[in-house]
Amino acid sequence: MGDEHDAGRALSRPEASAAVEHLGWRYLLARLHTRVAVHSAEQAARVAALAVAAAGGGSASLSLHLRTDHVLLEVQDPVLADVTMDDVRTVGRITTALLADGHRPDAALGDPVRVAQSIELGIDALDIPSVRPFWKAVLGYADEPGHTGPKDPLIDPRGQGPAVWFQQMDAPRPQRNRIHLDVTVPHDEAEHRMAAALEAGGRLVYDAEAPAFWVLADPEGNEACICTWQGRD
Repeated sequence: MGDEHDAGRALSRPEASAAVEHLGWRYLLARLHTRVAVHSAEQAARVAALAVAAAGGGSASLSLHLRTDHVLLEVQDPVLADVTMDDVRTVGRITTALLADGHRPDAALGDPVRVAQSIELGIDALDIPSVRPFWKAVLGYADEPGHTGPKDPLIDPRGQGPAVWFQQMDAPRPQRNRIHLDVTVPHDEAEHRMAAALEAGGRLVYDAEAPAFWVLADPEGNEACICTWQGRD
């Protein structure tokens, strides 16, 4: 996995997860994620500056979200829309720089609510090519790099909203919701999130494909999926 000529190859999900988990990062939806706790906007800016400097040539793959109490960092190859060994090396350099300055990347369970997660909006459709342009236009979304087909997902080019993907329907379902949320969490967060949702009144609808995803429903039957990278390769 570490050969130089292989540096630009998209990693499999298990490879990507194993490569960064010990660094305090997690793999979610073809991105590497972590969080750094801070105490002020000034400290958040310092963490961001350290990360950008450490990323160096990999800075194009780095995204930052600054808050007054934490900084979220994401790394993904912007051309492949996936994770490569170059991205893993970028993560390693960032982690080394942050640790040297007294900041510990931590995407593991421990936050009272959550640390890392990604949201997708799933839309069931009979004719995906006909409905996809509407959602692209009404949301102001764009094609994901390398995924421009009539049935491919859509992304927010500014990174502010959830990705949208389309699920093929075989027949109309007028009595069932046709839009649901996919909540992708770190693989070691899934059971905790499941338990919290069930305790809050939810029910388990489908788990035959776990740990890739579990389908849950609220008390009125509206569905959401808790997803991980596991079970997909």
